[in-house]
Amino acid sequence: MVPVPLNRSGLLAPLFRDVEETMAWSFLQGCMGRGAADRLPQPRAGRIVTGDFCFLAGDADSPDAERLAETLWEDAPNAFSLLIPPDRAWLQLIERVFAGRCTMLRRYAFRKTAQGFNIARLRSFAARPLPPGFRLVPVGAGLYRSVQKQAQLADLCSQFPSYLSYKRQGRGFAILYRGRPVCGASSYTVFKGGIEIEIDTLPGFRRRGFATVCAAALMLSCLEDGLYPSWDAANPTSCALAEKLGYRPSGAYTACLVTRQD
Repeated sequence: MVPVPLNRSGLLAPLFRDVEETMAWSFLQGCMGRGAADRLPQPRAGRIVTGDFCFLAGDADSPDAERLAETLWEDAPNAFSLLIPPDRAWLQLIERVFAGRCTMLRRYAFRKTAQGFNIARLRSFAARPLPPGFRLVPVGAGLYRSVQKQAQLADLCSQFPSYLSYKRQGRGFAILYRGRPVCGASSYTVFKGGIEIEIDTLPGFRRRGFATVCAAALMLSCLEDGLYPSWDAANPTSCALAEKLGYRPSGAYTACLVTRQD
């Protein structure tokens, strides 16, 4: 297994040319993430890890393909990771390598196009009146630090090691209740030309329309600056919100949730 530095990410591009996931693009475009290959300069199999997601590509039957999966934790920061297999062969390899530690999940992708977004509708969502004590604000330095201290909101900014890096590449909005963040929409990752949206809401504040307000505000901010606000849904609730905001489904896919073995 050979690490692929971010500034040489193009070495993996031939293996991932058919991947339509912005979090893989993040690495391939030299923005963020980590990569590895079975060999260089002409890899047969490769791995990209961005945040909690791991993308595998190439020949699952190559001699070191299993090693790419086994050494996932060299790049993955947390105790779990979502592996995205491109085909049945890689899925079977993941099941074999992570036997007893792998759960199959169904996720939902959306077309990577801004066509169909209704700007007036998004503005109406973003401008919805909030209950007394609540207000919508952009993510600034103080809010960046605040959400990182809350486990249920940390992923709003978790992929940016400092506020300066977030300010330079990311953007987001949050709803505060009495000065405390309770819901937010922000850049989980970035790629050239857009961001991948992360939305989190504290349990006691769900089903009140706050995610709609934050997401619409973030989408408008991106679209006004010529950036694409990409959306990938983990569940039917997220799917419904995405379609409400104007996203068009492109289909479900399988993700493999694997846990680290200490």
